[in-house]
Amino acid sequence: MTAGITLLANRYEIGDVIGRGGMATVHLGNDTRLGRKVAVKLLKPSLANDPAFRTRFRQEAQAAARMAHPTIVRVYDAGEETVTETSGAEVQVPFIVMEYVEGRPLSDIIGDGPVAPDEAVRITEGILTALEYSHRAGVVHRDIKPANVMVTHSGQVKVMDFGIARAITDTSATVAQTTSILGTASYFSPEQARGETVDARTDVYSTGVVLFELLTGRPPFLGDTPVAVAYQHVSEQPVAPSTLSPGVSPALDAVTLHALVKDRTRRYQNAAEFRTELQQAAAGHVPASTRKLQQHSANDASTVLFGVNPRTTSNPAVAFRELEDDTAEHRPQRTQNRPPVAWIWVGIILTAAVIVAVVFFVANLQPGKPPVSSSVSVPNVVGATYDSAASALEKRDLVPVKVEENSDDVDKGTVIRTEPGSGTNVGRSQNVRVVVSLGPEQVAVPDLAGQAQDAAEKTLKDAGFTLGAINSDYSPDVPEGTVMSTDPAAASQHAKGTVVNLTVSNGKVELPNVTQQPFATANATLAGLGLKVTPAPSYSCTGGTVSQQSAPAGDIAQGSTVVLTYCAASSQPTQPASGGDDNGGNDGGNDGGDDGH
Repeated sequence: MTAGITLLANRYEIGDVIGRGGMATVHLGNDTRLGRKVAVKLLKPSLANDPAFRTRFRQEAQAAARMAHPTIVRVYDAGEETVTETSGAEVQVPFIVMEYVEGRPLSDIIGDGPVAPDEAVRITEGILTALEYSHRAGVVHRDIKPANVMVTHSGQVKVMDFGIARAITDTSATVAQTTSILGTASYFSPEQARGETVDARTDVYSTGVVLFELLTGRPPFLGDTPVAVAYQHVSEQPVAPSTLSPGVSPALDAVTLHALVKDRTRRYQNAAEFRTELQQAAAGHVPASTRKLQQHSANDASTVLFGVNPRTTSNPAVAFRELEDDTAEHRPQRTQNRPPVAWIWVGIILTAAVIVAVVFFVANLQPGKPPVSSSVSVPNVVGATYDSAASALEKRDLVPVKVEENSDDVDKGTVIRTEPGSGTNVGRSQNVRVVVSLGPEQVAVPDLAGQAQDAAEKTLKDAGFTLGAINSDYSPDVPEGTVMSTDPAAASQHAKGTVVNLTVSNGKVELPNVTQQPFATANATLAGLGLKVTPAPSYSCTGGTVSQQSAPAGDIAQGSTVVLTYCAASSQPTQPASGGDDNGGNDGGNDGGDDGH
């Protein structure tokens, strides 16, 4: 069905398929307005049937479009296109227009086999850098996997598809659709598999899975169905990467397994922490955080520390051999088999103190009133006015801070987003930036008068306006093909994309009919039109008026010469020289009359 689409939004030409997934197809595209290559992702029309998806899709696309970072594939545009199916029914096809990246998906690179540890670290650092930037912007990816990571021919790492997973999982899309859009369940975090609320630590876990696969050539869990794989993410422990790829160092084992801890409170808490310790591991040092993790029992040490179960790991000691070697000489020597009696009493006293404190706290709670949490969730106020958004934030003990910015898609006075984003847990009394739309950015129409038509059209498009009608008009002095004026007028402020019409000189003037006018008036009229006048006096008539013009009224080239014939004879009779002469004339007439008789 989507194969029939050749032009999106009257702007994007659709070319060959360059990628295909369960819920979308990616095409090579061409932005006809800006003349650049783009990648166009066409999502399945069934998603657009859900109003909640359409709203979330627009919000997430806007959030993704605002992220500009070298490690993130830019989103240029998004929307829905009405397409007629072969059956005649009209459907809405959601689409995203993205930066076109010359390179290979990471999934193709891993398909060739494990990569060198140094290269695996470099690629993972790029992913974590992108996540660190997006998490600061309040955007959780939710679908980190090799298919969503591009590596350019120069080695640059670029992450794509921010927000798409959330647009689907936050709506009434079915589990089958969600699984399809997310691809394989191999990269699910345990909290995703359990259907719990996700945060930035979910992206950390998925990145740990990608690192595992880069080092070993396969994900940590395999199964016949996505459900089976998701179950393993919740209940099974991954092996150390070095058990599959002996070239992986113990330090990289430790960092990878730390990222894959099932309890997110014990996992790396953010992308920056993960990236820092990954760099330390690449330098051959076991990171500090892994040294602080203690073994809880001989049979479950790996589970507590890194999510490694000795019952499922062929050699669990591998992940810790460097740690044990490093700390052996500093480990205190035990001199007795049981803890000292003094320490037992200290433990009993501390436990009793905690119990007393809890009882006191509960006893002093006001009846029917729950304890106040130290954190609150930022409400979703996107699409509201600032006043209503501020009221909603203040009700949750948050401090709204108004920030305005231009938007081509959101009406003026409407909330575009909050920073941190909706659903984020923050401390009470924290400032929340409420970004409010100023409407489309207003720019001045450029002054194109005197420019050649081709140059004027380019100037207009570069300024962000849309070329409208080209009208021609007369001008006594503006050369043919040169712009005379614009509509709207130059220097007037309008939104980008506004249609601007051009008036261009046709190189002609409109010659009027000046006959029967006094020569001086006709001469002035034609001179005002830039025409040259050649006078041609006629002595057969009187009065000084123009009796004839060399060219008829109508179009005439600029600067043409017009010959004006005018009556130049005097209107006064010629006076006779004397009275005798007058009589002689009469006589002659009489004589002639006589002769005739």
